[in-house]
Amino acid sequence: MNSAGKFLSASGISPSARFEPLNFYVFTSLTQLICTIIYIGFIIYFLIIEIKLLMKLNLKYFYEFWSIIQVGIISCSITSVIIYIWRFKEYNRLSALFQQTNGYAYVNLQMTVYVDDVLTSLLGFCCFFGTIKFIKFIRFNKSLIIFVQTLKYVTKDIISFSFMFSIVFMSFLALFYLLFNSSIASCSSLLSTAQMLFEITLMSFDATDFTGADPFLGPFCFSLFIIIVVFVCLSMFMSILNDGFHHVELNSIEDQHILSYILKKFLNWTHLRRPNVEETYEIRDSQMHSQYVDPIENFPDKIDQLLEAIDRIYIDQRKELLKLKRAGV
Repeated sequence: MNSAGKFLSASGISPSARFEPLNFYVFTSLTQLICTIIYIGFIIYFLIIEIKLLMKLNLKYFYEFWSIIQVGIISCSITSVIIYIWRFKEYNRLSALFQQTNGYAYVNLQMTVYVDDVLTSLLGFCCFFGTIKFIKFIRFNKSLIIFVQTLKYVTKDIISFSFMFSIVFMSFLALFYLLFNSSIASCSSLLSTAQMLFEITLMSFDATDFTGADPFLGPFCFSLFIIIVVFVCLSMFMSILNDGFHHVELNSIEDQHILSYILKKFLNWTHLRRPNVEETYEIRDSQMHSQYVDPIENFPDKIDQLLEAIDRIYIDQRKELLKLKRAGV
């Protein structure tokens, strides 16, 4: 349990308490151990591949988005394994200490709790990077292609907009924090104030808190934030995305929808999906075409077979002539 008190700038103390349970067991079952070994094996395999790519591409390696994702997965995984090993050693040390002192020794678990929080964060980032990596395997989907191409087209505009939006948002963050720090609970800290402003941006708010804090400044600042951020900034953001989407639609790239094709074939093969009328006609046409083929279509293949036969006859004759010459005939 961690307890702390925060001295507010407007006088007063804000107490807080936190209960943090710990689990020192590294492996709780044989299945978990086997899965961990397989996971480490895959990480080592991908690490070798990425090192080879890094040696081959040098700094160009970091220009690829998927390379950065792969580096994130590998680094978080290796760090998690190191923390697992450290936690196991720490568990053995604490167990030995408890056995020696019968549980009467003081044990400071603050460092252990911090490392456990870091491990949880690393596992979260591993899941995050892994989920993004999964997008690469379904990149042949039409909707996903449009989404990715739209983001590529509007990347520069979004970066410029982000700088402008961050300046506007930080100014309102300072305004709301300094004005309503002591009167509104959600403005007691910078983090909670930023959370409140994001909720207002998503149109999830309660305006009565501002009117109760100050009859004039509360509604005025709230209305100013709604007009500038919600109406102006978000409209600019939607316009950027809309322009990129229309550009991608006009310049659509024809791609093989491999994932959709495989899924459709699998559903047809397992009879989980019935083919529509057009697909039924296509299947019948292919069957009829395979039964009744125009002879002229097979003419190039027949010519190739004839040339191969002539070539074999010529080679056989040459071999027989060489044998006769060697025999002196």
